[in-house]
Amino acid sequence: MGNPESPPADAPMLPGAPSANPGAAIYVTQPYMPPLEEFLPYLREIWGSKWLTNNGQFHQQLEAALAEYLGVKYISLFSNGTLALITALQALRISGEVITTPFSFVATTHALHWNGIHPVFADIEADSFNLDPRRIAEAITQKTSAILPVHVYGRPCNIEAIQEIADTHGLKVIYDAAHAFGVRQNGRTILDAGDFSILSFHATKVFNTFEGGAVVSPNAKTRARINDLKNFGFADEVTVVAPGINAKMNEVQAAFGLLQLTHMEKILAGRKRVAERYMAALTGVRGIRLPALPADVELNHSYFPILVEPGFPVGRDGLYEKLRERNIYARRYFYPLISSFSMYRNLVSSDSRNLPVATAISEQVLCLPIFPDLGPAAQEAVISLIREIAG
Repeated sequence: MGNPESPPADAPMLPGAPSANPGAAIYVTQPYMPPLEEFLPYLREIWGSKWLTNNGQFHQQLEAALAEYLGVKYISLFSNGTLALITALQALRISGEVITTPFSFVATTHALHWNGIHPVFADIEADSFNLDPRRIAEAITQKTSAILPVHVYGRPCNIEAIQEIADTHGLKVIYDAAHAFGVRQNGRTILDAGDFSILSFHATKVFNTFEGGAVVSPNAKTRARINDLKNFGFADEVTVVAPGINAKMNEVQAAFGLLQLTHMEKILAGRKRVAERYMAALTGVRGIRLPALPADVELNHSYFPILVEPGFPVGRDGLYEKLRERNIYARRYFYPLISSFSMYRNLVSSDSRNLPVATAISEQVLCLPIFPDLGPAAQEAVISLIREIAG
């Protein structure tokens, strides 16, 4: 993110990296693609019906299938996760100030900006990378209307502590759950926390619909408002109830999502295999710290972050460059902090002295390649280079 030599942080890794042999490149992620022949029947149905968007059969089927798979009651599909978040903020009529994290993809804060909301950054916890409830409490003012936490890397926020703060101060809570597809804690979904949870189905995510996203709502009434807002504000053919937006998921995306769901067991097993190999091979390597795994959590292994500490011979940026020299494109994810970008850096809350933990983590974190089709030889190339440099 913010590096002109590589694609944006949530972009699929496309040709164009500095390599004499792009086909041999190992990217930080790769979308899972089911066999093409399995997708063709869906496309034939779409071609036959000529129903391309506006709540078609595959759209309806995917909403029902996702609700069952994720363990939620009310879900609304969107064309992408950013529009889902923008719409959720609109649905709750959020204004004034919203406390959020600087350690996320920039779309989290951009959604506030697009709604005319003032972001207030609070620091994160060193172990979870998520918003620190103590720092949230300290940042509340009379202008605060909501909290926008992110389940970073799919690791659950301290949901109970955040909700207690929200209840005490009368605040709304909207979770950016872009990384948290299917994550469960103590055997239950984390997507029913707060007032809304926002999912991303971008090509780089564990579950993808090319582009796409969703809002998980707490009740039928709120879901109905979300659905009105994502369809220009139409309640029926002749009634517009709000200044909505066009954010509907089309039938091709929805069909692809239905097919993806049938492969989720394979997708998650592949990611877990890669994560476990990294854990076994990199534990104890000098200068490399592996963040502790949260207890009682079923992770989706959406990312594999490591922290490159001062004891590592070439530092984080040195390792990043050494990997690139071998055609391995890890990501400094998230670096720089959102609070460092030009449109936000002048905010009082963006001062690095206000964000010591997030600042330190952003200067050490490196996400290693992880995706279901990452083969043993490719993963060993990553591991071997790190161990070789560490000595």
